Amino acid sequence: MEAGDDRKLLVASPEEELLAHVAADLLEEPELNIGEMPFRVDDVTSLAPDVGEPGTRGTIETGTGLLVRIPPWRCDEYGIDHPGGDTAVFWRPEHSMEPLRRQLEDNLDQKHDRFAHDHLPGPSDVDGDLFDGYELLKTFAVPLTVTEGQEMTYVLSKWKFEYTVRDDHHRRHLNLALDCGLGERNSLGLGFVNLEEAN
Repeated sequence: MEAGDDRKLLVASPEEELLAHVAADLLEEPELNIGEMPFRVDDVTSLAPDVGEPGTRGTIETGTGLLVRIPPWRCDEYGIDHPGGDTAVFWRPEHSMEPLRRQLEDNLDQKHDRFAHDHLPGPSDVDGDLFDGYELLKTFAVPLTVTEGQEMTYVLSKWKFEYTVRDDHHRRHLNLALDCGLGERNSLGLGFVNLEEAN
């Protein structure tokens, strides 16, 4: 980055009221600091990404690394060697797709429970996988500051996910992923996904 560069900052949340407050604050005070880097906000635009009506096919791509950890009590179930203790194991390609699918669904269930109406079924309440296809782009390790003064190294992965919207519930689950992100530690900017194409 250099002084004078134009950048776009996306702020995603399933809570529209929160987004409205963020937008109002940026319009009132257009200076935004990220760490020690000052930015000036020239424009605020609302986006409403949507995977499409039932029958729509498309691709969602991870914009940031996806964090998927397998809890120790599930390692035996997946045939994963656990080093002991209560530390989760980072998902890696040699672990197969089943733990990744299950952890993504469980995590999205938690987000559904937090943000959706109680009477609506969550991702694990309906038949079928969240995605039709999973294309692993890469895995990598990155050190992140999780709290002030504490740095941890996470194993992350980047993906392209293909989908076909089965029904309105599936559409709602996919759109929730667009709003909240997939996997863990979304508050650190991990697991955010973008709609690459829909037709």
